[in-house]
Amino acid sequence: MRRVLIANRGEIALRAIRACRGLGLETVAVHSSADRNAAHVWAADRTICIGPPPAKASYLLGDALIAVAENTGCDAVYPGYGFLSEKSSFAEACTSAGLTFVGPDAESIALMGDKVAARRTAASLGIPVVPGSEGGYLRAADAAMRAREIGYPLLLKASGGGGGRGMRVAESHDAFQARFDQATAEAEAAFGLPEIYLERFFPAVRHIEIQVFGDGHGNAVHLWERDCSVQRRHQKLVEEAPSPVLPPDTRRAMAAAALALVRGLRYRNAGTVEFIYDVESGSFFFIEMNTRIQVEHPVTEMLTGTDLVTEQFRVASGERLSFGIPLEPDGRCVIEFRINAEDPAQDFRPVPGTLASWAPPVGPEIRLDSHVYEGYRIPPHYDSMLAKLIVTGASRAEALATARGALRRFRVTGVPTTIPFHAALIDDPDFLEGRVHTRWVENTFLPREAA
Repeated sequence: MRRVLIANRGEIALRAIRACRGLGLETVAVHSSADRNAAHVWAADRTICIGPPPAKASYLLGDALIAVAENTGCDAVYPGYGFLSEKSSFAEACTSAGLTFVGPDAESIALMGDKVAARRTAASLGIPVVPGSEGGYLRAADAAMRAREIGYPLLLKASGGGGGRGMRVAESHDAFQARFDQATAEAEAAFGLPEIYLERFFPAVRHIEIQVFGDGHGNAVHLWERDCSVQRRHQKLVEEAPSPVLPPDTRRAMAAAALALVRGLRYRNAGTVEFIYDVESGSFFFIEMNTRIQVEHPVTEMLTGTDLVTEQFRVASGERLSFGIPLEPDGRCVIEFRINAEDPAQDFRPVPGTLASWAPPVGPEIRLDSHVYEGYRIPPHYDSMLAKLIVTGASRAEALATARGALRRFRVTGVPTTIPFHAALIDDPDFLEGRVHTRWVENTFLPREAA
């Protein structure tokens, strides 16, 4: 591996370029016309405009990206997260073109990308899965009988995607048809596949994910968990490690289950195995596997002292894993806050615009991953994330104390951000005492703040 095409934008593109620089690899960055002044464009050794602002006319053009890689002498492609990172057809096309895809093989991406097949695979390895349908459905009438058998409330999920898109809750049979139609329409628009599968819905669970890594030489590790339960409409807002509520025995059992899946797949590169955890019963269930690096990977890096992005390149080039399973967390805490250009007072509406000022906090136990700068014009065509603020501490109380100071000192003008939301969140008694779940923000916290 000598020269890498960075097939992404924003913070993860910049992070990948820095990792390449540390490894002595050259980089070619692509950008849309809206991103001509983006930081990753300045950082790369060479840049190519891939098309107009809409992602479907630029960052999602797999054939064009491969052509750029070939024409610029690249021998590898880094997909990051989002866009084409979980498209097995893109990974396969890269390999067919003689390019190293810096991620898992196309077979693993396809298998885990089919959420129904992923459930079957996990169950075959003895991993507990949420009670649900054995297959997917295109018509509500065909799914209705199985829905009654599973029981309401039900979670309808897109078979071919994730990230909260194509997902609806049907509280009763009377609501099933409408929710099914909504889910299929959104799944078709987001993933080109309207198929929906059914799962029993648990109204108050934690979302726990296990970071995993395999190297293709028979070596596989887990790097413990991240708790991603602070969400709004299935979109993660805050992530922390370790989970403040997971008992040690459950933590080990969940990590072992994730590792069993990685080994069963003979998985290569970075991935995340996701579970829901029912605090009351102490039960956990597999829900899906993300075959890519996650937005929240810095949480694990700071907890375990690893560099997951650099490791992606090392493993993709054929090297063995450079680390083993880290020691179990001993009290140290890491928390990540997603700083988005959104207005919490207006139902978290994204607000593109120009950053009149940008003065993030600095100091011990503070890390900021970002691609923006003062004067940066936020385009309306992509996600609204400006930065990830990561804080650490010898205990959860220390990490939260650092977070309070960091959020207080974080100065941004020109657009509204989620900074005030985070500042209020970390002083909420439910959050402090670990009484949150995946619907807590929208069902409890926001209504209470608005009262």
